Amino acid sequence: MGATTIGALIGGAIDAMSGDDSAADGALYGAITANVLKLVLPVAFTYAVGWGVLKGLETLGDTISERVKA
Repeated sequence: MGATTIGALIGGAIDAMSGDDSAADGALYGAITANVLKLVLPVAFTYAVGWGVLKGLETLGDTISERVKA
């Protein structure tokens, strides 16, 4: 709820700076953006951490394989 409200306030403020119309549509866009980011950012962060772990395991496996061969 807090992120949605803050997103609406920021979106409304940005839209109100243009002065063309009311800030309601900007508030709606800000609220939608906040809710989308609440879903997308954790997924992207989880993907990035998983990718880093897999690359680290791959590097570790290569290092172990080189030491066994030598």
